[in-house]
Amino acid sequence: MANAQLKTIRQAAKKGEPVSSEAALHILRSPREDLAEIFAAASMVRQANFGNRVGLCSIFSAQSGACSEDCAFCAQASCHGTQTEVHPLCGKEELVQNFEEAARLPITHFGVVTSGCALSGEGVERLCEAIAENRKTGVDWCGSLGCLDYEKLCRLKNAGLKRFHHNLETAPSYFPKICSTHSYALRLETVRAARRAGLEVCCGGILGLGESLEQRVEFAMAISQEEVDSIPLNFLIPIAGTRLENVEILKPLDILRIISMFRLTNPRAEVKVCAGRVHLGDLQSMIFLAGANSMMTGRLLTVAGRDVDRDLKMISDLEVEL
Repeated sequence: MANAQLKTIRQAAKKGEPVSSEAALHILRSPREDLAEIFAAASMVRQANFGNRVGLCSIFSAQSGACSEDCAFCAQASCHGTQTEVHPLCGKEELVQNFEEAARLPITHFGVVTSGCALSGEGVERLCEAIAENRKTGVDWCGSLGCLDYEKLCRLKNAGLKRFHHNLETAPSYFPKICSTHSYALRLETVRAARRAGLEVCCGGILGLGESLEQRVEFAMAISQEEVDSIPLNFLIPIAGTRLENVEILKPLDILRIISMFRLTNPRAEVKVCAGRVHLGDLQSMIFLAGANSMMTGRLLTVAGRDVDRDLKMISDLEVEL
């Protein structure tokens, strides 16, 4: 049975087609001795769709903490007893300054991230002004601004926002265990509204929240149905004071299995490795072998990121292109 599944995975990779749910589950359950073949299939798909190029992005926390939502993993939720910094939306000048600093790096997208269910109308206008007045060739503005409606998304698109980031977070069947203050349906509607507004869509979530292997596949298939442009994969870093503070962190090879599974179920989407890359330890460079073609670099929101120079050295040593 295992050999049959590996053959099915190889055939799908050669054709550039997504693997089935059954094959995706096999990837997550695969023994270590099968990983070389799975990684080869994932690398084949990555190479066919993205060549030897990898992408980098960075983010800026423009509004932090005091969030009314109760997402179980989040240090910024006001219901959790964490020590996360709380600050309102920064001014236009600070937005521009952080964009210009980030644009000096070899990144493709600069993401403005705000806490809360949705950025206010006043906040949207402030961001629109910053975007409209400051564009640089090769670096696009991205926004992670909560459950915005279609009108606000169109306003941002017209101002020059290129990509909108909004995670589904986890499988539809597991979402109620992670958040009760808003629905999975609302998150899905926001993703679809961003697409209707003409924005590129960056949509993924967090793995290692306590979900089953079957739910990880369910999650990947839900993302596949939306045909998003980019899939950011985060791996839970348990934070003291949150409801998931005692969840066991994912093992390095399981993280690589997840990356390959998302690549092979979503062959044409960018697969981006973000928070939790630290769990890979000395295996961080293997994310590309496993099928990723992008990663977030530099500072993150409430957890440590990785030094940009170390990431650039890793990319240089791998002889891949930015």
